[in-house]
Amino acid sequence: MAKIRLTKNELKLQRDALKRFQRYLPTLQLKEQQLQLEVRHARESMAYLEERYQREVEDHAVDLALFADFPEDCKEADKVSKWRVATRNIAGIEVPAHAGLDWERNDPDPFVTPFWIDEAVELVEHHVELLLKKKLMEEQLQCLEDELRVVNQRVNLFEKVKIPAAQENIRRINIYIGDQQTNSVGRSKIAKAKCQERDADLS
Repeated sequence: MAKIRLTKNELKLQRDALKRFQRYLPTLQLKEQQLQLEVRHARESMAYLEERYQREVEDHAVDLALFADFPEDCKEADKVSKWRVATRNIAGIEVPAHAGLDWERNDPDPFVTPFWIDEAVELVEHHVELLLKKKLMEEQLQCLEDELRVVNQRVNLFEKVKIPAAQENIRRINIYIGDQQTNSVGRSKIAKAKCQERDADLS
């Protein structure tokens, strides 16, 4: 335990510090609860996207495999030109969020492409967008979990270190000051008794 001065000034400092800790702790605890809720929601969203992605991969496995056999000009029919990523404020922190995809479409020669090319392109667009949403949700979840870890450490610091330490310091100082006051009263009584004895001897 750190050494402290057993004085009235130090007592005031410790009491002020304790008030600050006790005033700030509920704010930290509220943020911790909010983050716990958001982490749970993010995990649920992540699980949903993962399940949906795997289900669609399985449902369209044949279609996606056919796309691999497209002529080269068909494969260039559709490309992502821009991935738009926004930010959301969740429980006081900025996290990435999917805002959309911009596609660069090049119409292939209709005389050399399969009749179902348009449907295949739409399928690939949907598949790619779902994959990118899943990736961003992973990043969002990581951000929230990291912040929750930091807030949890601060809550533990206040609950288990700062507040108990301030309370113990106040207790020690109060005991010391009380003992000093008791000793002072005792010395005053002894001094008074001696004065009375001396006055009695002189009279």
